[in-house]
This record gives sequence, C-alpha cells and structure tokens, in this order.
Amino acid sequence: MRQRSLIAVTAALAAGALTLTACGSRDENGGGSSDSGNGGTTVVIGVDAPLTGDLSALGLGIKNSVDLAAKTANKEKTVEGITFKVEALDDQAQPSSGQQNATKFVANDEVLGVVGPLNSSVGESMQKVLDDAKLVQVSPANTSPALTQGTDWQTKPVRTYKSYFRTATTDAIQGPFAAQYLYNDSKKRKVFVIDDKKTYGAGLAGTFTDEFKKLGGDVVGTEHINPDTKDFSAVATKVKNSGADVVYYGGEYPQAGPLSKQIKAAGAKIPLVGGDGIYSTEFIKLAGTTGTGDLATSVGAPVEDLPSAKEFVANYEAGNYKEDYEAYGGYSYDSAWAVIEAVKKVVEDNDGKLPDDAREKVTAAMQDVSFDGVTGPVAFDEFGDATNKQLTVYAVENGDWNDVKSGTYTD
Repeated sequence: MRQRSLIAVTAALAAGALTLTACGSRDENGGGSSDSGNGGTTVVIGVDAPLTGDLSALGLGIKNSVDLAAKTANKEKTVEGITFKVEALDDQAQPSSGQQNATKFVANDEVLGVVGPLNSSVGESMQKVLDDAKLVQVSPANTSPALTQGTDWQTKPVRTYKSYFRTATTDAIQGPFAAQYLYNDSKKRKVFVIDDKKTYGAGLAGTFTDEFKKLGGDVVGTEHINPDTKDFSAVATKVKNSGADVVYYGGEYPQAGPLSKQIKAAGAKIPLVGGDGIYSTEFIKLAGTTGTGDLATSVGAPVEDLPSAKEFVANYEAGNYKEDYEAYGGYSYDSAWAVIEAVKKVVEDNDGKLPDDAREKVTAAMQDVSFDGVTGPVAFDEFGDATNKQLTVYAVENGDWNDVKSGTYTD
C-alpha cells in the first residue's frame, strides 16, 4: 500500500517520440497556420474542462498535463516543423458551455484535436459538433459507456461518433469492479445507493447496482440528490435507518465530501464509496476526519507506481504548475500525446506537411494510434474505447488516498 503523492505529476513521455522530417506549410483552410514564428506550422490542441467552479481541481490538472505534453513535443521536435499550442476553454462542468466551446474549436482552423471534457454529460453535448467537423476528440475522463457504444450499449453496442475516443476506461467496468471489491474483499452485504441524477453519476450507480445484486448483495435503499445543494441531512437519516453497511455514491467530490460527513454525523459509521469522480484531494478536505475509510475506484494503476510515469512526474514538478495533476493527469497527457502521434502520422504520409483535409485525416489516424504512454499501453478498440482496462481501489487513510487493490474487472 503506497501513499499517493499529492504533488506528483503524471506523464510518461510517451513512447519515444519518433521524429520525422516535415516542412510546415499547408492551405490555410486545412487546419493550421503556416507561420508559427519559428518557420513552421502551428497546430492547436484544444482543451475543454472545468477550469473554474467546484470541479476546477480536476479540470486544471487536465489542462496542465496537456500543456506539458505540447511543450515536450515542441522541445523534442516530435513532429519536425510543427509547433503545438494549447487553447483551453472553461466549460464549468456545464453541457451548454461544452457545446459552445466545441463550436469555438471548430471555428479555429488551427485546432486539429480536442482533449476533454471531464464530465460525461458535457461530452455528450460536444460529440456531434466535433464529429460533424471531423475534429477528433480524446477524453481522459469520460466514463459513460453510451458515449462510445450508444444508449443500448448493454445489448446492442453501436459506435455513433467516429471522431470520439477516450483513454479512460468506462463505467461498464468501473461500477462492477467496485461491487466485486465490496462484496468479495470487504464482505459488505447491504448497500444504500445514492446518485446525483447526472449522466456520469446515475450510469455509474446503475452498473454498480446490477453487479452487486448479481453477486448476492442487498440494496437496502436508493436515493437521488440535488447536486446544487449541500444539505444532505434527510438522506443521511435514511441511510442510518436502512441498516446499510456501506454507501455507494454515483457522482463527484463536491457533493460526495459533505454527504460522507453528514452520513457519519447522522450516526451511520459506514464507508462511502464512489468512482473516479470523488478521487480527489478535495474530497478528503470536504469529508473531514470522519472520511477515513471511505473508498474510491479510479481508472488505471497508481501513477506513482508506474515506471512509465517517472519522467512525466519529474517534468510536471519541474514545470512548476500551481495545481496537482489530480486523477486524470496521466490520462490527459496520454490523450494529448495521442493527438500528437496522429498528427505525426498524417504529416509523415503527406511528404512532411499537413494536408488540406488534416482534420479528417487526423481523426482516421487516431484509430490506429498505439504507444507506451504515461498510464501504460495506449490504443483504441473499434468503439474508440481505451484497450487498457485496469482499475484501482483507493482508501482514505491518514488524510490521503492510499491504493489498496489494482486489477481488472472480470465477468
């Protein structure tokens, strides 16, 4: 069991950036500027994330990690003649803002890829806008299965948007993984399930519930909360009276922290468990000392344990970013690097310059991108989902998140 470093950074300088000769000029409507100030072509990687508001800790970690990837590519001349720049837009975790940001990215010819968003509901709002423009999107954090496999993903998976990819695994795996840990490892039998009614939270709670019941567990109560409030006393009382020995929450840390605290205050001395949406140092602050023993699952293995991430961690610290990389730093770096690798492939196939239809070609190239990233091997399946399915369970101990089990969900 290792303590999670809160100042750490995650970003293995993915798979030895291959250099190639490129001369940097192309039609101005193709998706890049032919004068980047150093005689090359500027390619912009857009970032959409909550940069302000309750979820800004996660969003700023995403932005910083993409920034590090772009700076690394430029320093190492990963694509000769191409200068990568980052344009970050704030979606405030609101679908309407995400959709507006997607429109702004489409309007900027220099943007050849978008990293983000954090929230699955925001991802839903952006997909069609970006797909219509053949502008590739790689999310480091969206976990709703419907984004890649459609609303009937459980029975008839269908890929709706060819421009959408993600480096994070999905709630089709994360929810059941948590259920298996609670039932098999923690020997929990009675769960009270709560969600925030949003795409991510409700979906995660649903896949958890199905698996927990399948294993033989008993769901002794369910409740939906309003994510705009911080008073959960009524729900906390229901949890106390239910006889539950664990609470599963589908949602994010701004609500999960106070919810955990109020459940304990109501007399239910039981752990609150959630997904990657609560895996943040902010949750620990909000839950207070009674949050000890609470659990979270998160995508991948602990970054600090991965040899592939050592260089990223060192470079992130050297970059003097004010904020931690948080749960999605490594995945954000890898998402940006996937865009860089796709651009490299397109330039290489076009005699060292970007073609007029660069966006469409970059989207097509993304399907075959494969490299050793910060988070391990990075590649995408036929739906655009990450092929890396590893997950980790973390527990709050001594005021920090500590990893207690890593593995993959098995049917």
